[in-house]
Amino acid sequence: MSTPTPTVRYQFVDADGVRVFYREAGEPGAPVLLLLHGFPSSSHQFRDLIPLLAAHFHLIAPDLPGFGFTEVPAEREYRYSFDALAQTLGAFVDALNLKRYAMYVFDYGAPTGLRLAVAHPQRVTGFVSQNGNAYLEGLGDAWAPIRQYWADPSAANRKTVGDAVLHLEGTRWQYLHGVADPTLVAPESYTLDALLLERPGNKEIQLDLFLDYANNLGRYPQFQAFFREYQVPSLIIWGKHDPFFIPPGAEAYKRDNPNAVVELLDTGHFALETHAAHIARRIVEVLG
Repeated sequence: MSTPTPTVRYQFVDADGVRVFYREAGEPGAPVLLLLHGFPSSSHQFRDLIPLLAAHFHLIAPDLPGFGFTEVPAEREYRYSFDALAQTLGAFVDALNLKRYAMYVFDYGAPTGLRLAVAHPQRVTGFVSQNGNAYLEGLGDAWAPIRQYWADPSAANRKTVGDAVLHLEGTRWQYLHGVADPTLVAPESYTLDALLLERPGNKEIQLDLFLDYANNLGRYPQFQAFFREYQVPSLIIWGKHDPFFIPPGAEAYKRDNPNAVVELLDTGHFALETHAAHIARRIVEVLG
């Protein structure tokens, strides 16, 4: 007998003056797993993972402000930074009355979710990082133009960064680089991301976040202190060909949590596109 397809609900909730879009699946009484996406994606990146985990967890996957289908009213005068994303995420979690949760972080979801973990460590029951960096050694050479932008946030450097990545070809490259079999990557993934980047004002939002990412590096010691002090069950599962967040960033987690399970996969940045079933199985095995 085939397993019935889990129901996924697509909803909005008002939090921090923002209309936050989120996907929800699983039984409300099950352990909560908060799924936090990265650039330039949204909760859409979890579309394959959610059905695989719905029998085990109550899954909540929001779109951060500036991404996906979350709506930020103009009158909110939102200032895009990682502190602001974390503030909105905290208000979102409170709006849904989530008292205890494990978190799955990827890319931008890491500095956003880890701010929440540092603020409310007693809430965190488990941690999954899929190419979600928290260590200086995890930053690859692909950050070079952005580092130059940090050092000199001139209009010229801002344009250089935007011209490099904020278009369909740049987004497709992020999805396909380092992938052994590109036929496994659904084209709607990078096409949807690229389409949403074209909304009026969105590229400026992304450039503001690129610039603010430098402030995450100063937070790394706080994130690492959380790992050391709380030692929550942790799965660090990494596409090893990711040019942005490289394998030393995965291995570094064991320095602060020796019990962390570290696994490198033969794929790129968006590991869920090629390894969703394997990652789902490992999450169940490690988080229980």
